[in-house]
Amino acid sequence: MKKRNSLAVEPNKHVPFKSIKELVNATVADSADKVAYRFRTKDGIKDVTYAEHQKNTHYLGTALCNIGMGSAHIGCCAENSYNWITVYLTALQSGGVFCPIDKELPESDLINIINDGDDDIIFCDKRHEEMFKNIRAEIPKVKYFVCFDREEDEDEYLSFSKFMAKGKELYEAGNKDFLALTRDPKELKMLIYTSGTTGLAKGVMLSEHNLCSMVHYGLDIATIRPVGLSLLPYHHSYEAVAGILVAMHDRRTLCINDSLKRVVKNLALYQPDYMYVVPALVEILYRRINANIEEKGKTKTIQLAIKLSNALRYIGIDLRRVLFKEIHQAFGGNLVKIVCGGAPLRAEIGKFFDDIGVIVCNGYGITECSPLVSVNLDTDNDPATVGVPLECLKVKIANPNEDGEGEICVIGDSVMMGYYKNPEATNEVFDDDGYFHTGDYGKLDEKGRIIITGRKKNIIILGNGKNIYPEELEGYIGGIKYVTESIVYGARDEEGKEAELAIQCIIDPEVLENTPREELQTKLRNDIYETLKDLPTYKQITKIIIRETPFVKTTTNKIRRAKDGSPM
Repeated sequence: MKKRNSLAVEPNKHVPFKSIKELVNATVADSADKVAYRFRTKDGIKDVTYAEHQKNTHYLGTALCNIGMGSAHIGCCAENSYNWITVYLTALQSGGVFCPIDKELPESDLINIINDGDDDIIFCDKRHEEMFKNIRAEIPKVKYFVCFDREEDEDEYLSFSKFMAKGKELYEAGNKDFLALTRDPKELKMLIYTSGTTGLAKGVMLSEHNLCSMVHYGLDIATIRPVGLSLLPYHHSYEAVAGILVAMHDRRTLCINDSLKRVVKNLALYQPDYMYVVPALVEILYRRINANIEEKGKTKTIQLAIKLSNALRYIGIDLRRVLFKEIHQAFGGNLVKIVCGGAPLRAEIGKFFDDIGVIVCNGYGITECSPLVSVNLDTDNDPATVGVPLECLKVKIANPNEDGEGEICVIGDSVMMGYYKNPEATNEVFDDDGYFHTGDYGKLDEKGRIIITGRKKNIIILGNGKNIYPEELEGYIGGIKYVTESIVYGARDEEGKEAELAIQCIIDPEVLENTPREELQTKLRNDIYETLKDLPTYKQITKIIIRETPFVKTTTNKIRRAKDGSPM
């Protein structure tokens, strides 16, 4: 693959746009032959240009109009693929609503989301077609299922390839019904059901204006490079909007990662310049790099190289890509930037990657804000913060304490319309001034950057009245090498009050297997004490449990907590 200068950033072409159709047309007008998507097929790697992709959306949109689905609620439940993206961009240009469906949900949740979301037609892969057949009687409103893997039509179960072929035939014969479809940009365009760590999912209503605002203003403060590796689930707003739409607006090439098992191979294959990830993946990369360094006996060598590199950077000489070339090769050789969001990231991890020459820009987002609220700048990147808010948003800290910490509240163009068919839940999160209350606690630093403290619903209030944010302590304990995951919560006394801080830890399997339990328990207690010793007494953890079973998680890999904050 041709070597690129991944440090160079092409000038952004982003100008304001009012609709996704306008975005697609503008992209094709000036970048028709540029590769939009790159992905594996059974015949090898395939490239699709922006012009080719636009034609595919025209064919699919025409096929939808032909069966009366041009203004429908269009669901999609499948693994990441080019076909998924085609459905997504087609739906956003239609007169209807796109309804991404979490592919990992159990049947009971699928029934709830499909019925509540009023889905008329669903695109899916073979695995999910079988699931839908099992629950067919319980989702009566759905009229068609279009399967990516199906070769022939069977009643309401349609072949995607035949569907596309019919659309192409009609479009090339002069049918332009799809091109004529319009929708008010302030009306509902995308309906995403949250996977929150507690409670039932709610349908977040995002308008086309919300999406366009996030994409345009996001690129005003964030920079992406020529080639990205698309890793996160497409049903998640982070990848769907901040990933796919932002890449199109900046005319970048997205390489589609077809499996998490192939991440390392795909890094070598596609040689990306940037990727969007969640902290859990950055943590895995960080641990693997350090384990590999230790295994090769190069820990001191790398530490000295980092000291030397930082000293040279201080006088304007940057040799990080030379000194740490071997590490960079593991990422494909071109990786310059990782955009991280979805949960707090430990500052020490961000610093490590910066030391070796990879920018980790921590950001903050929530589905209700389309989803980006803030992100760190390449030129002013502080891993201890989640950066500056988008210019289309105003942020306030509600009811701040003596340290300036309070609930983060947001108002502006990318904030959702509300929760679908749920005015009560909508009214609960918007105040009288129109600010959306995120449920996250934090504060603003002297530069206006947001510092996340923790989730409002996770706050532990001890009997002495002290408020504890468990995420803070979990961040510190994440630095203990053999602790892979942890949950801090308030252990209750006989009266039901949170009397002491407790923690449950998942231990690295190798350490767990090779260390006597009593010895491991003592070591863990001592290491936690050493890690937290500089914190106030009321933040010290007294109850320490080694957990034998995995934590229950959401499909976005967040640990679920019970209503009292304890692990499930």
